[in-house]
Amino acid sequence: MISTKGRYALVMMVDLAEQEGELPVSIREISERQGISLKYLEQIVSILTRAGLVTSTRGANGGYRIAMPADQITVGMILRATEGDMVPAECVYSETGCERNGACPSQLLFRRVYSAINEVIDHVTLKSLVDEEQNGSCRKLRENASRSVT
Repeated sequence: MISTKGRYALVMMVDLAEQEGELPVSIREISERQGISLKYLEQIVSILTRAGLVTSTRGANGGYRIAMPADQITVGMILRATEGDMVPAECVYSETGCERNGACPSQLLFRRVYSAINEVIDHVTLKSLVDEEQNGSCRKLRENASRSVT
């Protein structure tokens, strides 16, 4: 499962990508627009900066920008920076990580799940998320989800 940190990192990166080409964006602005705690965003931006996905500018007009074009940043890059590897079970990683290695049918399943997760997150770009947000796909999805819950 993806933690709040990973989800908020995606929200933050989409917000920054929507401002691409403009002045640097302050964390406070993102916090207010997205309704996310300023302190939590400060932690997340630090991680994203260390990962080379965000750059910072100091000073009166300082703030943050995405470090490369949005079509070159994948969801996988963002999630791995905040969540680590997206492995669904420890046995996927290591040939010696499980005493049942090679004799466990679920190991093959978990490897398939891992492969599928990586296939998706490594092929969805930040730009495609921005495009979906701007054309209203996310809003329609939220509306449909809220209708099905009530």
